Amino acid sequence: MNYVQLEKLGEGTYATVYKGRSRTTSEIVALKEIHLDAEEGTPSTAIREISLMKELRHVNIVRLHDVIHTESKLVLIFEFCEQDLKRYMDTHGDRGALDLNTVKNFTHQLLTGIAFCHDNRVLHRDLKPQNLLINRRGELKIGDFGLARAFGVPVNTFSNEVVTLWYRAPDVLLGSRTYSTSIDIWSVGCIFAEMITGYPLFRGRDNADQLSQILKIVGTPSDATLAQIKMNSPEIQLKTPLTKYPKQPFHSIIPKAPRDAINLIEHLLQFEPTRRYDAHTAMTHPYFTAGPIAPPTIPASVSSSTASLALPPRVAQRASQASAAVLAQQQAQAQQQQQQYVQAMQQQQQQQQQQQQQVAAGGYYDPAQMQAAQAQAAAQAQAQMQMAQAQAQAQAQAQAQAQAQAQAQAQNVG
Repeated sequence: MNYVQLEKLGEGTYATVYKGRSRTTSEIVALKEIHLDAEEGTPSTAIREISLMKELRHVNIVRLHDVIHTESKLVLIFEFCEQDLKRYMDTHGDRGALDLNTVKNFTHQLLTGIAFCHDNRVLHRDLKPQNLLINRRGELKIGDFGLARAFGVPVNTFSNEVVTLWYRAPDVLLGSRTYSTSIDIWSVGCIFAEMITGYPLFRGRDNADQLSQILKIVGTPSDATLAQIKMNSPEIQLKTPLTKYPKQPFHSIIPKAPRDAINLIEHLLQFEPTRRYDAHTAMTHPYFTAGPIAPPTIPASVSSSTASLALPPRVAQRASQASAAVLAQQQAQAQQQQQQYVQAMQQQQQQQQQQQQQVAAGGYYDPAQMQAAQAQAAAQAQAQMQMAQAQAQAQAQAQAQAQAQAQAQAQNVG
């Protein structure tokens, strides 16, 4: 295999994910290893993921580079992203809550990616923070298409055992098997709210409790709405009437959210599936269009820690040490220049004071002589500054050459 395993990143139901590096290009990748059972063969989830992701090429969808198939395992080679959204929120959020600028940017990226999926007749069916990846450039990418399905017209009958419980739409909780793109839109609304608050909006223990948590916030739908839902999904059978709950205002549930954000969440988290916005409509909401969407706030630790990922470990360590040495040298040079400048100005002021004292003692004042003396002092100060800058530049060039030689030697060793 043309890839080297570097470290284990995580383990799922049917696969283990490793951080890896290409032997040919030194590019850092993610290796998703699926061990094959001799009797059962390749899992259907893997076949589905490969077939769908080969067709989905978009900046907000994780890129599948290659597939390696052996007798004992199947390895999917994906582009590498530093962390998932859940870990990003835990690490860089305020108790999990992200700043509102980053929330808007990530939500727009998520909608852009899911719109592309839906335009290509693909339902993801498992959107959650753990399946959304963030790279060091602040790009959000949808990953893990193991539960995704292609859909067509008329809508096929799907399984209702999809989507992690906290992000599962109420119609699916009721037993719908004829859902469509609205299933993903509900998940987007849940993730949107979670990025603002720092915690999941609906945290049920099981299907029944999850539905109850939803009803307590969005309110119990009217009999007419329930009749419409059951007409669109005849497989839904309500054994007992739903408990009646009044709708809670979202601004009291998510007080930090701006007014436009609250309005958009209202449209994404509609109980009745056909009333939910589609992804394209959501992206034209005033929340996004009223002003420019600024880049997300990426902490320095995310970008700096991954700056040398493409290098072998020993080379990366030496390059990092060399960069730190150069930075320390530059800081020392800046301090030296500042000190020399202060000294030159002090000397100029002392000369002016001495000349003024001499004039006062002699009892006369010669403007021409005074201007000439000041010009001479200024020229001396300028000459000293130029000399200091020339010395600093020479030292910087020498240091840069030394760094380049050190990196070249490190690469030869690595």
